[in-house]
Amino acid sequence: MDLPVVWFLLIAVLWTGYLVLEGFDFGVGMLLAILPRGDRARREKERRLMINTIGPVWDGNEVWLLTAGGATFAAFPEWYATLFSGFYLPLFLILVALIVRVVAFEWRGKIDSPTWRAWADRALVVGSFVPALLWGVAFANLVRGVELDADHQYVGGFLALLSPFALLGGVVTLSIFLTHGAVFLAMKVDGDMRERAGAFAARSSVVTLVAAGVWAVWAQVAYAGRAWTWAAVAVAAVALVLVVAATRVRREGVAFTASAVAIVAAVVLIFGSMFPDVMPAFDPANSLTVANASSTDYTLTVMTWVAAILTPVVLLYQGWTYWVFRKRLTIEHIPEATGLTFDRVVARS
Repeated sequence: MDLPVVWFLLIAVLWTGYLVLEGFDFGVGMLLAILPRGDRARREKERRLMINTIGPVWDGNEVWLLTAGGATFAAFPEWYATLFSGFYLPLFLILVALIVRVVAFEWRGKIDSPTWRAWADRALVVGSFVPALLWGVAFANLVRGVELDADHQYVGGFLALLSPFALLGGVVTLSIFLTHGAVFLAMKVDGDMRERAGAFAARSSVVTLVAAGVWAVWAQVAYAGRAWTWAAVAVAAVALVLVVAATRVRREGVAFTASAVAIVAAVVLIFGSMFPDVMPAFDPANSLTVANASSTDYTLTVMTWVAAILTPVVLLYQGWTYWVFRKRLTIEHIPEATGLTFDRVVARS
């Protein structure tokens, strides 16, 4: 197998890891606005409980995105250049949302103020919602194809990226991440929050099944055009049906595994429909392909050796992290807030 093809497959694997792992992070972040109940103090503890389920792993999950972007830059520089220039605005919005989300995670508990925490929660919700929606829009455009000129430059404009097919792709990623996050939350907490998360997953899984089913068939019939990618559609369909069934009987582990399999199948469908292109164009003559967008064989050889040595280390470390923090949490595990307070000084005449 040629090295450009190997790295196309490796980049697909990196995106798979990112979407499976960061997907439930996004879901939990969005659910901060939906699941907490009770008075202000109770809602605050429940939000902290939710954040603590992903607190030890969310930043490690984002490493998959950095690695996927770096691998694309090194292995397929023309793909990287065209993608990040043509999709500049949506990718910029994603970047801003991720930065806001990081700041909210790190600074939410620094100041003991309801107003401060409320704004941090809004940032977490928006910072999770925007990438969950726009990643689907971006990948849908890669399946559909974009307007490239003879120099492989994107000339379509921002609004051209917002076709009905692309917007439906955004709805699919948004809904599956919400379901994925709710199932993860039900798997990681106990008590009332577990019941609420499980009930939400049971409802959202139906929406996910319908939206994903429509988008996958649309992609396959209109754009993918390969017989073997129907297998990915079938696997995704079976997995999502299993999510619906498992959430009904509160089998969180089965539901989480099935939703992860559905995301893997979706990545197979997306990258399978693109290959041998890395960025399909409306005019096939202008498409960026695995062959014409790749780096030199020497560069790819060095990258392959580095990946072969370091990837097992990263996987072992991340797997160890999940093992250490595998136990369920309850609201009783959440201590009282200990952030800084600032007394208002009232000037007296």
